[in-house]
Amino acid sequence: MSHFQMGPHTHSISMELFRDNRSKVIGELQRAHVLSTETKPMIVLQGGDNISHYDTDVDYVFRQESYFTYLFGVTEPGCYGTVEVKSGRCTLYVPRLPEEYAVWMGSLLGLEDFKKKYDVDAVFYVDETGPNTDSGNVAKPAYFKGIEKFAVDTDSLFPVIAECRVIKSPAEIEVLRYVARVSSEAHKEVMKAMRPGMHEYQAEAEFLRYSYAVGGCRHVSYTCICGAGTNSAILHYGHAGSPNDCAIRDGDMCLFDMGANYGGYAADITCSFPANGKFTEDQKLIYNAVLAARDAVCATAREGVSWVDMHLLANRVMLEEMRKGQLLQGDVNEMMEAGLNAIFQPHGLGHFLGLDVHDVGGYLPHCPQRSTKAGINRLRTARTLKAGMYLTIEPGCYFIQPLLDKAYADPELCKFLVKENLNRFHNFGGVRIEDDVLITKTGIENFTLVPRTVEEIEAWMAK
Repeated sequence: MSHFQMGPHTHSISMELFRDNRSKVIGELQRAHVLSTETKPMIVLQGGDNISHYDTDVDYVFRQESYFTYLFGVTEPGCYGTVEVKSGRCTLYVPRLPEEYAVWMGSLLGLEDFKKKYDVDAVFYVDETGPNTDSGNVAKPAYFKGIEKFAVDTDSLFPVIAECRVIKSPAEIEVLRYVARVSSEAHKEVMKAMRPGMHEYQAEAEFLRYSYAVGGCRHVSYTCICGAGTNSAILHYGHAGSPNDCAIRDGDMCLFDMGANYGGYAADITCSFPANGKFTEDQKLIYNAVLAARDAVCATAREGVSWVDMHLLANRVMLEEMRKGQLLQGDVNEMMEAGLNAIFQPHGLGHFLGLDVHDVGGYLPHCPQRSTKAGINRLRTARTLKAGMYLTIEPGCYFIQPLLDKAYADPELCKFLVKENLNRFHNFGGVRIEDDVLITKTGIENFTLVPRTVEEIEAWMAK
């Protein structure tokens, strides 16, 4: 069986994984009765193409479209794939490259090479017609002149294949376990290398180096977020306008959200820690409040539990810890009802994870719809958990001045705020703890392996 692997020290992904994915989708299409028994239906997907840097002849490093990866595992651009729903026969269509390609880009793979590499039934060039041996009809690209002659259904496949992606197969779980382990070790290397005076991008560079050099992960799953000091309260820091370019000062809280990508599968891990390796009392207070929220969810999440309930549990626990620390006053249930939880954690508890960092399946037609209520309207899914789902658990606490100003101006919120104590946190930034977890029938399996308690972090950074 053919496989994808970046080297003998990295994880081997068998093409059987993608063959099983195809079988799973076919089975669900048949079970859902979305296909006429009088037709010979075929799934037709188009892979990704190379994208150039604007009008130059330089391309971005290619990364395959996720649904195409899920069914075929193909890493080259410009391809199409078909799967005959009744027989399971799989055919790839690959670009016909000019002979001079070999001079600039390396040896050309022939049709038989592609067939062997991806363990499919047949391979043709994109500019050829591929005969369907069952029907005698020809399979062509997803969009082509004359498509009106065919019965095209663009609505039935997405909810089925998206739902298939929600529940991970055993082979997918092992890839996700691997990329989470690589990402965990990369985070630990960053923590060990951290010194006040470094720049945020140097921490990013260390993560990228380890992920690629040791883990064989050429890609990351999203733009690295490396916020220190007040930047740690910017939820999507690291973008082009703020490219992790600030100096890290002694006493800063660091919030580093980074995840490697292997074979198309994503990790998404956040570590928060003091730049100098020693927590202040205020840093301990906020960090332990977030950790308590994470621990409460990890102890409760399992098949049959509502994700909305998990989000509310995390928020309630965090607010209670802040009340104990005399930053808040009053009844926590009343705080929740007023929406105070969204002031300190404006984002949802987490999201599905897989071939995309924010993976599909959150709000499919058969799923609970997004709430309009403040505090839970940012959740990326409202589903009841099932064994085989893979999600992030990422509670956070942030001191974001526009949100705090809003709370101070709202009589329903300001009564809970102990302003004289909260003033100490004006330039604190934020804390997020993010783990990648597999839902089981009895609980979770946490794939994230990093120091998490205050004591573990301080001991690790002291090395």
